[in-house]
Amino acid sequence: MTRALVTGGAGFIGSNLVDRLLAEGHTVCAVDNLSTGRLENLATARGNTSFTFVQADITNAETVEQMAAFQPEVIYHLAAQADVRVSVANPVFDATVNVIGTLRVIEAAVSAKTRRIVAAASGGTLYGEVSPNDLPIAETTPWNPLAPYGISKKVMIDYLRFATAIHGIETTSLALGNVFGPRQDPHGEAGVIAIFFQHYEAGTTPTVFGTGDQTRDFIYVDDIVSAFVAAGRTEGRGELINVGTGVETSVNHLVAFMNRITQRDVVPTRAPARPGELDRSVLRITRANELLGWIPEVGIEDGLQRTWRWFEESQNGDPTPS
Repeated sequence: MTRALVTGGAGFIGSNLVDRLLAEGHTVCAVDNLSTGRLENLATARGNTSFTFVQADITNAETVEQMAAFQPEVIYHLAAQADVRVSVANPVFDATVNVIGTLRVIEAAVSAKTRRIVAAASGGTLYGEVSPNDLPIAETTPWNPLAPYGISKKVMIDYLRFATAIHGIETTSLALGNVFGPRQDPHGEAGVIAIFFQHYEAGTTPTVFGTGDQTRDFIYVDDIVSAFVAAGRTEGRGELINVGTGVETSVNHLVAFMNRITQRDVVPTRAPARPGELDRSVLRITRANELLGWIPEVGIEDGLQRTWRWFEESQNGDPTPS
């Protein structure tokens, strides 16, 4: 069993990862400034004597000492500014969180002699728009981030590779598909599934931008957590590893799935396409299977059913753990 530190541990993915690590018997510290994370997400974890929560901002120098004091063997770095629109409006803030925050994590890892860092990168904004002939997107695809968020995540990966080359820390960056599932906040930087299910729950009408034929690689949060855990057990040499399903799902098909699951006949409002939105995005996941022994296990419809059940139960005041 290891001592694991999770930055962004009160967030959507982070809290699910914390619960998995605790269930496997690890000693876990979650660090979160609660700007987007929620303590409610850690309700189960906080009842575990092997869990510690530290409210702190990873961009602050004093947080380095707090993280290092835990003496983590593995750091799972998920704290981030993850809203593309915010990154465009305030690229300095985006870089502060995603670049300076990563450097603080590396500082803590060096101080604590941490063995391994596993970090969350972006499988969409990192690669940008690619030719249909290059789909699914492999890790060897040239990186072409256009939004500051994608740029800052690219820089994060470069700094992690620096940590491997200079400090000998094993690092792995996971380029994530479009993650969805329980605990995703529909009001923050959430993906389309959380936003749409909020409309379904409230009886309001979701909006589809553009034709709705644009595709994404939607992956259920439990599969993402499994990939992080697998990477935490595997020697990292600065690799970038895609974590998705390898399956494209259009927004229009997503609505059809949701209507079937909720037994409703929602007709979305249509609006013009948003500038800069990718037309198609799907990840090749061969490397994840080869290096981590990982494959996704939850299909899109199964994941949507689990997520809708959580939305209904959370609205009734009885949210269940994912």
